[in-house]
Amino acid sequence: MKRTILLIGLIAIILVGGLYAKRKYYNPRKQLDNARTEVRKLVDNSELREGDLIFQTSLSRQSQAIQLATKSKYSHCGLIYKDGKDYYVFEAVQPVKRTPLDKWIARGKDGKYVIKRLQNADQVLTPTTLANMKQIGDKFKGKNYDLTFEWSDDKIYCSELIWKIYQRATRLEIGKLEKLSDFDLTNEAVKQKMKERYGDKIPMNEIVISPVAIFDSELLKIVKSN
Repeated sequence: MKRTILLIGLIAIILVGGLYAKRKYYNPRKQLDNARTEVRKLVDNSELREGDLIFQTSLSRQSQAIQLATKSKYSHCGLIYKDGKDYYVFEAVQPVKRTPLDKWIARGKDGKYVIKRLQNADQVLTPTTLANMKQIGDKFKGKNYDLTFEWSDDKIYCSELIWKIYQRATRLEIGKLEKLSDFDLTNEAVKQKMKERYGDKIPMNEIVISPVAIFDSELLKIVKSN
């Protein structure tokens, strides 16, 4: 009898501890509230500009594979724009769309992010250029996310969206284009994801632009991180 009571007590402790840990370490509502506070500070301190690039560690299923293959903790990125008084992120998810900045930040791992900007943004990102960037982006809006990372406009992934919008609007190539074969594809998690996406026919010569290639571009500077 005592043994049964002790066992029940132990299970209760484990369950309560698990619920506490979940509340403590995974609280979407709290993370969104924190993100809203963060965005208010960014706005109040005038730290945001249209055309800024924002990076985060995604919580998507493919994030780990991207991080391992590209040797970077950043696996997702988007473009910051303004609509009235509100800021949003234009991003390639499923589908390509605009997401309120606070919700975008809250969706990333631990609510962490890095914002980067062109070194010569004042000269390049004129109102006319920004309007052109948005117009180019509108052609991608609603398109499906590209799970196989092909270099076409039929479907599109996050870093490809940024690269193409900037290149077509400003003629600047932010980040070095690579081939799929340039990445580290040896990890088992990466192999599994590649098998899932391509089967036995991996297009090793496919042109790819990774989030870290854009992040590391010498054309950019960090303006904010948390």
